[in-house]
Order: sequence, then C-alpha cells, then structure tokens
Amino acid sequence: MTLSRTEANRQLEDAGLRAKRALGQNFVVDANTVRKIAHAAGVTSGDHVVEIGAGLGSLTLALAETGARVLAVEVDDSLMPLLTANVADRGNVSLLHADAMSLDWGSTLGAADDWALVANLPYNVATPLVADILDAVPKVRRMLVMVQKEVGERFCASPSTPAYGALTVKVDFHATAQVVGIVPPTVFLPRPNVDSALVRIVRRDQPIADDVDRDALFSLVRAGFAKRRKMLRGALAGIVSPDHFDAAGIAPTARAEELDVHQWIALWRARSGGAP
Repeated sequence: MTLSRTEANRQLEDAGLRAKRALGQNFVVDANTVRKIAHAAGVTSGDHVVEIGAGLGSLTLALAETGARVLAVEVDDSLMPLLTANVADRGNVSLLHADAMSLDWGSTLGAADDWALVANLPYNVATPLVADILDAVPKVRRMLVMVQKEVGERFCASPSTPAYGALTVKVDFHATAQVVGIVPPTVFLPRPNVDSALVRIVRRDQPIADDVDRDALFSLVRAGFAKRRKMLRGALAGIVSPDHFDAAGIAPTARAEELDVHQWIALWRARSGGAP
C-alpha cells in the first residue's frame, strides 16, 4: 500500500500542514511511480536502504514492499507523526529524524558496509548531498535518486555539452551515472513546474585514480569551470602554467567543458608534479 493524492491531501489537511517550499517538499503521490523507483533501484529482501526526505512515506512503503531494510530519514518535525503512523506496521522500516546534510554517516549506517540510497531528493540538497556521499560515505555503494531533470542531466553529462560541469567530473571520478527515467510533474503534490529525472549512480570498485589529492583536484576543476567560457589558459591563469599544459598533453586553448575526468587528473598531476 502506498499513498494516493487524495490520502496525502487528507493527511496534510487534517494536520493543518502544507508542503514547505523552503525544504523543497514535493511529495510523490502515485503508486506506480514509487514502485517504479523501488524496482529501478534493484533492492531486494535483506538489502540495506537509506532514504533521504521520506516525507509522508509513500516511497518508504514501496521500498518496504521489496523486503529491504529501510532507514528513512526526515528533517521536518511536523511530518514525523504522519510518517510514523504511515509506516507503523512495517517491521523492516526504521525512522530517523535528522538533517541528512549534517548526519554522522558512520554511526548512522552502522556495521553494514553495502548500502543503497534511494530517494526523492529535495531540490535544495540534491547536488551537495550526492557529492558529499560520493566523497565521504563509501558504504553507500549505489544510488537511485529522483531530482529535477536539469540536475539529473548534470550528474550524467558528456564533455562538450551544456550540462557538463564540475559536478559531472566529480560524479565520474567516483561512479558511473545514467538517467533511467523521466517523471512528470503530475505525480507530485504540489506539482512542480519541471520534469524530474531518475538517476542511477553506481560507485566504482575503485576511484579512477587512488593517488590524487582529491581536494586539490576538485579545486582545480572548479576553478576551470568558474570561467567556463574562457580558454583554460585564461581561466587557470596563475594556477596552471604553459609547461603544465604541455606536460599533461592538453591544449591551453581548450575550455573546461572539453576535458574529461582523465584529462583533469592529468592536468592536476602535471601541476603538482605527480606521477603520470
């Protein structure tokens, strides 16, 4: 059982609540959609799943139907009583009232070392949350996230495309990513003004390069994309010298969006004196 639009509306009205724009709340109120997400996530009985932004629990219930062990995280005080009531009879669901952006992930995820993150991510945390988890939470081995379509395209973009940016390079460093579905506004309460994308992100067994200073690498990438319309010799002036470009085999007339993750690593190595 999942929540219909009518039931979700009734629960919110009875509690005197409305979706909070400040928290990016758009609740999924379509049974087919939440079951599609659970299926696309590939979770099965006994898997460990963490859901961020559980809301009223519609997706939580669909995930529970798979038999997975679900840890549902919700930051909104006012929604916790409704969420608790909606999943009360699900023995494989645990609730955590917390802000996912400030979680102690080590203690939260405990001893299990193979987690899936499945979530309808609030728009205001989607990008930093995914980036932070890729950087610092290796126990999360895979993700299936629903985000605004534009954000989903940035996760998965190819070089030399408008959506390609520093975020794409970071995702590619840690994982493979692909859009596996488009979700219309009609399945949400309230209805957003844009389509959403389902994005599957699977962590690599090893990052593309183990020996890089990741903070320094991504700082270089961000500097390049901060002036993405400029050639790199201008965007990285004072940071990367002509000799560095030569050593990396990269034309100084290239722009940031033309470099894939391997080329960014090569440029970092040349600048830092790291091994090729």
